[in-house]
Amino acid sequence: LQAMSENEQDWLALRPQEPSPSQCCGSGCKPCIYDVYEKELAQWERAKAMQDKSLLVGKKEQSNNSELNPDTFTAFSVSSVEQLTEDTYQYKFELPGKSSLQLSLGQHIVLRGIVNGLEVQRAYTPISPRNAEGYFEVLIKCYEAGLMSQYIKTWKRGDVVFWRGPFGGFPYQPNKYGELLMLASGTGLAPMIPILQSITDDEEDETFVTLVGCFPTFDKIYLKPLLQDLARYWNIRIFYVLSQESSLEKLPQSYQENTYTGRLNEDLMKTIVNSCRRKPFVLICGSSAFNEDMSRYLKTAGIEENSCFVF
Repeated sequence: LQAMSENEQDWLALRPQEPSPSQCCGSGCKPCIYDVYEKELAQWERAKAMQDKSLLVGKKEQSNNSELNPDTFTAFSVSSVEQLTEDTYQYKFELPGKSSLQLSLGQHIVLRGIVNGLEVQRAYTPISPRNAEGYFEVLIKCYEAGLMSQYIKTWKRGDVVFWRGPFGGFPYQPNKYGELLMLASGTGLAPMIPILQSITDDEEDETFVTLVGCFPTFDKIYLKPLLQDLARYWNIRIFYVLSQESSLEKLPQSYQENTYTGRLNEDLMKTIVNSCRRKPFVLICGSSAFNEDMSRYLKTAGIEENSCFVF
């Protein structure tokens, strides 16, 4: 058998690698990492057929110009790390000058991490205001055994990490819905925050909002000062559902009347839906189990599927 020619080996070395399942964040991004691979593979096959390596020059894996891009990863540096609860952190990233990410409401971005030589990608929704200049912020919950969490926990100020995007989003328009009902579990709060802020920042937007935040305990409610601030607006109501608190007595007075203990179940959902001033359009974000439960409870409460949006 004749050994593979040097030329063949050169071309094989340049062939794009098929992504492993861990590299897909599973959030339905367009382009997905597999779409990017297909595109690069076609480019490689064309170049190989023509034996012209210059056709591959356009292939860039990452960029350093701090402009977010859905196709390639861009480097951003960490400017601050703030621990919010025992396992949740708020990370701030620098943007050049007075630039902003220019995301639509509720859009997410994808983070790339290398853990034990394995590439992992996960989707997160920035919580900073859309028009924030010179920075963006992301809320991240770190899991004990999570691959990406092991990488994220090492971040400190000045570290460079890679993001691509934006993807998804909820096409919100001022005054399009009479009332929004937001059901968020844990970090599912993230896509709700920019929408809430855009409503409170716009004096012409008279949309009512009922936000229901589901957390294990009072200590684990994220962004309390921000939420307290938002709840002062005439058109914003915020309820908390704390699954592991048994009584409300230990809670500060200001939280007692708008907090429920136990889980957000079918009965509580009916109570909340009936307390809305009009039939709400519902936004849901949490684990897939939470999202399925909520959709089921909403149906029983008379809210149809076409009146819901799941992040």
